[in-house]
Amino acid sequence: MSKAFTREDDDGPDIPEMIAPASPLAPGAKNYITPEGAQKLRDELQRLVEVMRPGLVEARADPDAKRQLARLDQRITQLEESLQSAEIVRPPGGRADVVRFGACVTVRESNGSETSYRIVGVDEIDTDENRVSWMSPIAKALLNRKRGERIRFKFPSGEETLEIIEISYE
Repeated sequence: MSKAFTREDDDGPDIPEMIAPASPLAPGAKNYITPEGAQKLRDELQRLVEVMRPGLVEARADPDAKRQLARLDQRITQLEESLQSAEIVRPPGGRADVVRFGACVTVRESNGSETSYRIVGVDEIDTDENRVSWMSPIAKALLNRKRGERIRFKFPSGEETLEIIEISYE
């Protein structure tokens, strides 16, 4: 129907159904998360529910506010589902000799440069801070390895030998 045949007093444009993105987890896979990651998700959920949502509910007559509210509700649902399925993994006690979930692993490349990766859950990924999912290729290559061990890893730029020089847990 042409826009010319609609009434101006309609409630505004229909908001399309928003489909939640597919989980990067395989069916039946555990949704591991660090204690810090779980707290970050809880804090975000609380802020969205207690601070952001009430203002948008009051302004929902505005089509833009209505769309923002729909997006916000989608994010709230995602956070609730992530927290409900999360399995919090506490850092191991004792010496940090083996790379496990939650580890911060510093590796040295053959050219001498060093990079640190923190192995976290799928809901905690942050490429700017080198927080990588436990399901990522680099994490899979590092998990269960020991300090001093050398591994071959294929980066998009080519294959590299990495030496694990430090393992720590927050």
